[in-house]
Amino acid sequence: MSTSTLLLSLFQYKAWANAELFAELRQVDAEAHAAQRHTAIRLLNHIYVVDRIFVGHLSGTPHGHTGTNTTETPTLDALQAAVAETDRWYIDHVATLSPERLREPVSFTFTDGLKGCMTREEMLAHVITHGGYHRGAVGNVMRQADVQPPKDTFTRFLHVTEPERRER
Repeated sequence: MSTSTLLLSLFQYKAWANAELFAELRQVDAEAHAAQRHTAIRLLNHIYVVDRIFVGHLSGTPHGHTGTNTTETPTLDALQAAVAETDRWYIDHVATLSPERLREPVSFTFTDGLKGCMTREEMLAHVITHGGYHRGAVGNVMRQADVQPPKDTFTRFLHVTEPERRER
């Protein structure tokens, strides 16, 4: 498996995991667990904003963010739609990258004003690991609200999306 193939699979996994998490988050009672639901949405919004910041870095376009979250908290529906659109962008983007482009360094400025430089591959790895880290935190918040989060593992994704793997 090549790096680009693995990255594509990881971004497909990320989109799948995000969709599952949003579906289960809807089970959190908005009245009984308002604080937990708000915290979960804020964490998911942070993931989304960082994903959008790196879309800007990867595409060479301004991302428009001055921090790693927004002042206002979006609705769950609006955030889910925005996350799904961004997940599609990453899947489409990764599918077009050559090994040479993956190794290409990109200079950028972090939201705190510090300069940075990472290869495209490193940026994409950051987006994957950053999202997984914070989805885990959302899962812990959901447990506090008496809702079991989905099993967010790459192995589960592979076997759910390719059930023939179980027969090998």
